[in-house]
Amino acid sequence: MTAFASELSFGAALIGDDRTRFRLWAPARTSVLLEVDGRAVQPMRPAGEGWFEAEADCGAGARYRYRVDDLLVSDPASRAQSPDVHGPSVVVDPRAYAWRTPDWRGRPWEEAVIYEVHPGLMGGFKGVAERLPELRELGVTAVELMPIADFPGARNWGYDGVLPYAPDSAYGSPDELKALIDRAHELGLMMILDVVYNHFGPDGNFLSAYAPGFFREDIHTPWGGAIDFRRPEVSRFFIENAVYWTQEYRFDGLRFDAVHAIAPSGWLDEMGTAVRAAAEPGRHIHLILENEENSATRLSGPFDAQWNDDFHNVLHVLLTDETGAYYQDFADRPAERLARCLEEGFIYQGEPSPNHDGKPRGEPSAHLPPTAFVAFLQNHDQVGNRALGERLTLLAHPDALKAATALLLLSPQIPLIFMGDETGSPSPFLFFTDFHDDLADAVREGRRKEFASFPAFADPEKREHIPDPNAHETYQKSRVEPGPDAADWRALYKGLLALRHAEIAPRLKGARALGARVIGPNAVFAAWRMGDGATLSIAVNLDAGAVSFEGAPTAPSLFSHGESAGGKLGAHSFGAWLDAAP
Repeated sequence: MTAFASELSFGAALIGDDRTRFRLWAPARTSVLLEVDGRAVQPMRPAGEGWFEAEADCGAGARYRYRVDDLLVSDPASRAQSPDVHGPSVVVDPRAYAWRTPDWRGRPWEEAVIYEVHPGLMGGFKGVAERLPELRELGVTAVELMPIADFPGARNWGYDGVLPYAPDSAYGSPDELKALIDRAHELGLMMILDVVYNHFGPDGNFLSAYAPGFFREDIHTPWGGAIDFRRPEVSRFFIENAVYWTQEYRFDGLRFDAVHAIAPSGWLDEMGTAVRAAAEPGRHIHLILENEENSATRLSGPFDAQWNDDFHNVLHVLLTDETGAYYQDFADRPAERLARCLEEGFIYQGEPSPNHDGKPRGEPSAHLPPTAFVAFLQNHDQVGNRALGERLTLLAHPDALKAATALLLLSPQIPLIFMGDETGSPSPFLFFTDFHDDLADAVREGRRKEFASFPAFADPEKREHIPDPNAHETYQKSRVEPGPDAADWRALYKGLLALRHAEIAPRLKGARALGARVIGPNAVFAAWRMGDGATLSIAVNLDAGAVSFEGAPTAPSLFSHGESAGGKLGAHSFGAWLDAAP
């Protein structure tokens, strides 16, 4: 039997069939008690530098908590909870699961086509596993789970997690998560996990009561106290967590949420380096950042890529004409900005950002390969952070959206698909939580205040129609339903991804941009020298009128959408050409 386990500095570790060692860092306390269900309460012995330890005659399945003065708390490094963040932690035997694919080494990054899912809306870990054959047939090569760290209640986006080592029980057990990953690997699919290291959620985190050193007093994030990565114990807690997910659970990659809220930023490289060092020789591990700062420097170290919000934002402006909030940064010269995005990656590379009060945003990125950027037309943020959660199927012309989809799937940046995109789903993806009492009221009102500056919700009465995040109906409405032309959308995605895998992915390593230019009010042409010397060219017109297209490639057409002829690029059209190397 092949099993994998991470050695953790924190939490409960089996040291025998019926013997477990417990460790807690509680530097603000002089005594801590261990309470294991069915056993006498026992004191934990001080082990120096704020650590407390104890051993107990219990094994896998034992339920336990720590008593700190009058407060009964879960293990911050709990591997599982029963049933939720406020319940007991559970001792887990990480070697109990027998892996069927122990020799899996992953896939190269150039082959990545990422499909982002909310595991709860897909039926938990078992439900996601059932969908894997369908996703492989579509052409997906990597499934990315939104955060699964244990959060309060039965439903959440996952960014309110408070126990980073415990898969939320609403989605399934630790072994069911491993079975999902095992099944993916059997099918040749990678699994990526979204992790949140910039804050803890507002309900169920008691670290400040016994380890206030976890948090900084001089920095705050929009979501709560900033984590103090300068402290060795705190740094180790999160580095071991990243290694834990890639080693004990065999995730093929991690997506790190909002790293611009992590300080000092150098800690990211330390963490990324540790994850890579822990991996077996020859194994592909992919590390992806979300970083509002557009820091190209971060992408020259242990990280493969960054979510390219600039790609989404400029295409959203071109598709919808919306220019409010952060879209104001892309309102002027959107075609020119799209050309820069295709040629150089980031659009903002140090220029003043209107959305950031004129402060410079970004760093030069033209030296980076196109695969350093993850592109998308939609994701959980960009749909769910709208007041009513509308998808582009309701906001954009269908032919323009299809042209933009072709651009996403055939350009050299790594594509990410949000669940439901491939069926033209009209279903909203709404912001939902399962908070109660005062916290529920605060979240509900905060959500409505968030959109008070939007013209559509300037009227307080209209803001009352913004869905209540805590209502079960809000969650139910977010379940993906296929659109009326789902078969056409699926055929488009399947065909484009087949072309990508056959003609583009094998040539991506070493690809470099040759240039990009504006060819119409909402139209762009771009070309790349691929790794084998071939030239990939694309042209996209998101305008309602045709544009002149002088100097169109003479190479055989790889794909076309819309009508184009006689030196014209038709309305809402796309073309791709591949000129093979001599």
